[in-house]
Amino acid sequence: MKILIIEDEQEIALSIKNYFKTNGVQCETANNCTSALNKIDNYSYDCILLDLMLPDGDGFDILRELKNQNKTEGVIIISAKETLDTRIEGFNLGADDFLTKPFHLSELLVRMQALIRRKNFQGNNTVVFNEISIDIFSKTVTINNERLDLTKKEIDLLLFLIGNNNKVLSKGAIAEHLSGDMADMLDNHDFIYAHIKNLKKKLHAAGSGDYIKTIYGLGYKWENE
Repeated sequence: MKILIIEDEQEIALSIKNYFKTNGVQCETANNCTSALNKIDNYSYDCILLDLMLPDGDGFDILRELKNQNKTEGVIIISAKETLDTRIEGFNLGADDFLTKPFHLSELLVRMQALIRRKNFQGNNTVVFNEISIDIFSKTVTINNERLDLTKKEIDLLLFLIGNNNKVLSKGAIAEHLSGDMADMLDNHDFIYAHIKNLKKKLHAAGSGDYIKTIYGLGYKWENE
């Protein structure tokens, strides 16, 4: 999972980031509207945590821009500014959830996980594709009920591919998903080829079907045989 934390209070943003990191969530941060909109324009996220009161604008403006761009990221508003009108406006502009400050980080994590399950995997805690089963919380993978040893990156890659079933994913999109905005700093995306190759090899050795297809010149696609 990759999320964007839009929060100008550095202490709050850092505490969320550190807590989520220990739970296997990749986090990026933005402390104002300008940097947030720049990241939203250039990257995709599984979920956005959005404060409404930002130094150079209003969080509602970010919701409007997400709507204008037809973005599908889930959005949880995290704000001390809670009135009925505020909540209604947020939901009308496309927010999925609203959590009032102060809040427990454990509750925020659970709400974020539930939102991503609803959007990407029809609310399921376990992702099943034919003989492959992935427990999202424990990050375990089984093939025909036999445990398969995968690295965290390989599990993230597997979920990304299955979650985008039948869609062609460019190397850049995969690099961005696995590395966030650090992908821009890489000279090339050769590491994607290595991850794909290793994942295919492990799946094949465990008796899984050949679902990862190379689309030459474009990227990769997960599809049924």
